[in-house]
Amino acid sequence: MPGSRGKAVVCVSGGLDSCVCAAIAASERDELYFLHADYGQRTQARERECFEHLARHFKAADRLVCELKHLGEIGGSSLTDKRIQVSEADLESGKIPTSYVPFRNAHFVTIAVSWAEVLEAKAVYIGAVEQDSSGYPDCRREFYDAFQRVIDLGTRPATRIKILTPLIGMKKSEIVRLGASLGAPFELTWSCYKSSDLACGTCDSCALRRRAFAEAGIADPIQYAV
Repeated sequence: MPGSRGKAVVCVSGGLDSCVCAAIAASERDELYFLHADYGQRTQARERECFEHLARHFKAADRLVCELKHLGEIGGSSLTDKRIQVSEADLESGKIPTSYVPFRNAHFVTIAVSWAEVLEAKAVYIGAVEQDSSGYPDCRREFYDAFQRVIDLGTRPATRIKILTPLIGMKKSEIVRLGASLGAPFELTWSCYKSSDLACGTCDSCALRRRAFAEAGIADPIQYAV
């Protein structure tokens, strides 16, 4: 949204997509407020560390970390339930991987909108990707179109918060190229679903990231176990 200024809440997981989304928000807004969620995911500590680094890098005006332990207690995902094995990457399968956390992004966006309304911010940014991703249902364009209607109905008439998904129709390689052009600090991000020390290189998220950097012709600054 060229020319847009003012405040925005940015959902920042600490991963590649949220980093590039934050870089876009930084180019469009005067004040950024970074939101992160700890929900019992396997790599929670590493993601939190990346979030803090990114908040400093982008000079966030404020940051908020939400504890969503109920998502871990609900389970149903290999990210939150260690009894469920993290799927090995199969980028051509078309099936939703075990890493899908049921309706997770709805929780993130709801909190972001609550905070944005208090801040009198006009936008919430989230780095959802539909076209070249794991196929999570809460990363689809129609999901955010529907959520915009919920926001319009559920906030004060004068609020007018827009949910922005600038990456949703992009391929991962395009996201990498865009991030590089914006100076996004890829070295401060983490994508692995299994490990917090050395990226496994074999989970769905690692595979998507590695393919994206390879297709973009840009070196990935993180190391992989295999």
